[in-house]
Amino acid sequence: MDSQIAVACRRALEETPMNLEPTDSTGDSAPPAESLTFWLAVVIVVVIFAGGLFGYDQGVISGALPGIKETFSLSVFMLQVVTSWVTLGALAGSLMAGSLGDAVGRKRTMLLAGALFTLGAVVQSLAPGELVLVAGRLVVGIGVGVAAVAAPLYAAELAPASFRGRFISSYQLAITVGIFLAYLVNAHLSESGNWRMMLGATAVPGLVLFLVALVAPESPRWLMMKIRRAEARAEAHKVYSDIDVETHLNAIEVALRTEDKPAPWSELFHREWRNPLVVAIGLAIFQQITGINAIIYYANQIFASAGFASPESQAIVTTWAIGGVNVVATLFAIAFIDNVGRRKLLLTGLVGMGVSLIAVGVAFQFIGVQGQAPAAVGPTLAGIATVAALIVFIASFAFSLGPVVWTVINEVFPARVRGRGVALATAVNWGSAYLVSQFFLSLVNAIGSSLTFWLFALFCGIAWLWIYRTVPETKRQSLEDIQRMWSPQE
Repeated sequence: MDSQIAVACRRALEETPMNLEPTDSTGDSAPPAESLTFWLAVVIVVVIFAGGLFGYDQGVISGALPGIKETFSLSVFMLQVVTSWVTLGALAGSLMAGSLGDAVGRKRTMLLAGALFTLGAVVQSLAPGELVLVAGRLVVGIGVGVAAVAAPLYAAELAPASFRGRFISSYQLAITVGIFLAYLVNAHLSESGNWRMMLGATAVPGLVLFLVALVAPESPRWLMMKIRRAEARAEAHKVYSDIDVETHLNAIEVALRTEDKPAPWSELFHREWRNPLVVAIGLAIFQQITGINAIIYYANQIFASAGFASPESQAIVTTWAIGGVNVVATLFAIAFIDNVGRRKLLLTGLVGMGVSLIAVGVAFQFIGVQGQAPAAVGPTLAGIATVAALIVFIASFAFSLGPVVWTVINEVFPARVRGRGVALATAVNWGSAYLVSQFFLSLVNAIGSSLTFWLFALFCGIAWLWIYRTVPETKRQSLEDIQRMWSPQE
């Protein structure tokens, strides 16, 4: 683009009221005037069902594995395949979703996610053998990956600026609720070992997601990208009740003025977009290498070492210490993310995560666990301290790196590269999750439990310093304002 045109666009951006919130007499931002319309509520329902299905599929497999192993006489290797192929499917789905969302729209991509969830659930519940079961897990994983990209992106582009943090965070809240419900279902069905019902239960909410997405509005930003202003105006009038729709569309048009099609993948790596790309990929990696999946994976052994020896007591503690705390702390994030801000929640949460991981490592020195929990006859002081530290870790993650990372990832990219940028960051996140889950036990065997958790604490410290220096505050800024943040200043 010619430099004079670039300057003109930036001036137009400065003269156009991007943030459509009112101001008071002092010029400061006043309380938001936007109201939640019926169609915005439909958007929230789509996002919540997508996140809930993701969370349920993440949590339910732990309860289903014993029954699956008994039914098909699976080896340890095949049990790992049944568990991990959802992650591989999610990696593939997240890479597909960015291009798909730009090509066919955010709404149709959500329709595909609902169809994949439903199909995968049916295939799993009816699987006659282990290969068909793995295929069903892969289909569900692709649905998870598509939803992980499309749902937060859909929320980011439809939500008014003053609600955007809460809209995107509702996806993470739904994931935690889905995990919690999976733990409850596991506890209820574990005695009967009905793993087919555990895995097949997602067919119903998957179908609901598909049906709601059928009537949900399309993103006006995507329609403007496709030069379909009349449709964008109709959707915007339907969704927003308290803003000047023409001004809103004009702001989007100025931001998209040089675009006639979505950017190719190669453009995502241009120097112009280096800063948002580094922020998104860095957050995606740190969310995983600070230990969340490893902690959840190792929870049963930690609880056993604390004296919760029976499967029933472990199920109760897992449900409430992980599932319940996860939900409550994520609610805290949603309540404060648009007022406190992204950076403060991230930095505060990392402090809590790091301190709790140090405490877990110290407790393991006293418990004496080095890859295997001893046969505990009752809760020990060190074991109870470990459980308490684990609760602090889960709570700290749930109000910081859990929801806030996805919020920032879906905010920082300019519209031209947003779909592919979010897809790449999500794929990096899934790849990091797979590596941590795959090699956690090997790391424990190699250096011991205490050093492993202290290594995660070190990563928390590095993440804190990196976020402090690199990640900008994006609360209450329109997506177009954030795009201007990365533009070189004249």
